Amino acid sequence: MKTNTPPKATLLLVDDIPANVSVLFDFLIEEGFRVLVSRDGKQAIQTANTILPNLILLDVMMPGIDGFEVCQQLKSQEETQDIPIIFMTALTDVVDKVRGFRLGAADYITKPIQQEEVLARIMTHLRLCNLQKELQESVFELQVQKSELEKRNQELDAFSRTVAHDLKNPLTGIIGLTDSVASSCSAIDGINPKVLERVHVVQQAGQKMLTIIEELLLLAGVSKQRDIPLEPLDMKNIVEQIIYNRLSYMIENVQAKILFPETWPVAVGYAPWIEEVWANYISNGIKYGGKPPILQFGAQVEESGVRFWLKDNGMGISSESQKRLFTPFTRLHEEHAEGHGLGLSIVQQIVEKLNGKVGVESELDTGSLFYFILPTS
Repeated sequence: MKTNTPPKATLLLVDDIPANVSVLFDFLIEEGFRVLVSRDGKQAIQTANTILPNLILLDVMMPGIDGFEVCQQLKSQEETQDIPIIFMTALTDVVDKVRGFRLGAADYITKPIQQEEVLARIMTHLRLCNLQKELQESVFELQVQKSELEKRNQELDAFSRTVAHDLKNPLTGIIGLTDSVASSCSAIDGINPKVLERVHVVQQAGQKMLTIIEELLLLAGVSKQRDIPLEPLDMKNIVEQIIYNRLSYMIENVQAKILFPETWPVAVGYAPWIEEVWANYISNGIKYGGKPPILQFGAQVEESGVRFWLKDNGMGISSESQKRLFTPFTRLHEEHAEGHGLGLSIVQQIVEKLNGKVGVESELDTGSLFYFILPTS
């Protein structure tokens, strides 16, 4: 019964002794191989370059060009360097074996040749060679797929940014016009309150849409940017700019109480991104804090960097919900319609891009503490 060899595997048998060749040749033919024979090193190199066999059985001690030199020449050529070479030798010196392996030999068979051993070694190296080729093909296919995916991602990124910008410009105009209409309606005596209420609804809807677009643009920018200019952060100034310039209207509407730490330790980061992190944390604290919200800022130096946090007095978050908080499109509290669930996922991407980490500590009915850690250098 013939061994299950690769279909029509071609072997090159190189030996200058006819008796050795004859016995091994007949055995390998019976096992289903195609066998070529070379009687010296020069002929072996020519045959290997012409036929490109699947494996070479190479005698070491031959007149003229010996097996070591044949191996060296074949391994130096791109066309033949991947062909596995098994040395056949009576040499038992470890130095000779090491020399052969350094030249690129796959294995050694010691004379006198044992046919079953030869077959086992041939089959092993043919399988390894086939697996290597399959692996190389798979790697090439993955590289092609990766390149195609990167191209598609670039096209999608460019398209989404274009659409977002194209939506943002007219939407900004609509919001401005709606604000003007609201001001005019408020100045008109006797106007139907429902009209003014509907104008306010349009205002709020437009502002939410604008926030979504701005966060999508920010998310795309965070994902795309590679070289980030890190610098020491004036955290006190960053937080105050957000509270007094960006979120003052929200704070005034709910009469939120703000508590600042006595000192702000210095960490490094990218100020425009950290401003967005705080903006998300603060706006969530205002929305989901108590009535009125009490927001307490804090910071402390730890072994891993500087830990900044914001604690609120809200209803708290269950352990199960905390696991999903930083997942895109997950809201803090499902019963609240506000928000679209992008904010905290953007926070996580920003902080991780700055070599930091984010997290939350919360229990039901005890409020929540959202934090992020940034490096000090």
